[in-house]
Amino acid sequence: MKRSIKKVLIAGGTGFIGYHAMLKFRERGVEVGAFALPGEINLTGWYPQEVKLHYCDLFRVDKDEITEMVAADNYDAFVYALGPDERVTPPKPAFEFFHEKLVTQCLKINEAIKAAGIKTSVIISSYYAHFDRELKGRLSRWHPYIKARVDQENQLSELGSVDDFSIMFLELPFIFGTMPERKPLWKEHFLDHFAGFPLVFFPKNGGTAVIEVSGVAEAIVAACINGENRHRYQLGKVNLTYLEILMIMLLETHDRRKLWLLPVFVAGIAGWFMRLSELAKGRESGLRKDKLMTGILNRKLYVDPEKFMLELGFAELGYSGGKDVIMSIKETMKSLA
Repeated sequence: MKRSIKKVLIAGGTGFIGYHAMLKFRERGVEVGAFALPGEINLTGWYPQEVKLHYCDLFRVDKDEITEMVAADNYDAFVYALGPDERVTPPKPAFEFFHEKLVTQCLKINEAIKAAGIKTSVIISSYYAHFDRELKGRLSRWHPYIKARVDQENQLSELGSVDDFSIMFLELPFIFGTMPERKPLWKEHFLDHFAGFPLVFFPKNGGTAVIEVSGVAEAIVAACINGENRHRYQLGKVNLTYLEILMIMLLETHDRRKLWLLPVFVAGIAGWFMRLSELAKGRESGLRKDKLMTGILNRKLYVDPEKFMLELGFAELGYSGGKDVIMSIKETMKSLA
């Protein structure tokens, strides 16, 4: 299905993914509007003035206010790039936090933009939802973040079942890249868990799909134009082992610690102690640390990079899946060194 997209509205348009999606839309001559928190960030000097900013805390206002705010602008498509990801460790119970942000609020906001007359919505989701389906629910059983992502896709997809409204999901793996005024967070996710340790440890044999943020931006534009209603697209430019990723990170951040790839049961024990430390502080990770070690990081969560690019018509749009991932990991880490 090919759509004519002349104006697009981005929730999270000043964030990492939303910012790069905004740039990619503007390259194609598409007008862009974006939601931004009042006083969230100083946009002077680096954020395009041509982007219409709707200053609003979407999580705090009601549905009618959102509809009224954007109805007169006649946007053709909406991109939802808001909400916490798995790097957040909220107060326990974690599921209530993730469900509120990823399901309840996302549903409210998409109902509002649908009422405003917008016909297409692209939801940024996680590839963990895909692998939960592949593993018949074994990931969402243990991990609050993944359970919330699964619920998000299931509930939001119902919006595309009636009326003239298309909604689709981009299931994202690890993303690297940079943007102005914000620090990349992946060093914190991969390495800072081991702050104070004389070494960095990971389970053996694991790997993941990886993509550079420019490739995600291409997929967002392509989904708005060519995406199929209620479809889930798994993104990834290359598949890498965690050993490959971690070696680049340690080298580029001048981290001289040794990397140990542990047997899964040993990594699971270490993850259990990390989980106990979180709970003792009244917090709970979206990915339960012991089960993360024994059920996720020890698996090769790989995707077929050609599949989503073919499904979304990348060739006709002149897209290639984004920048080189290895170079992006190096550049991302250098910005933190």
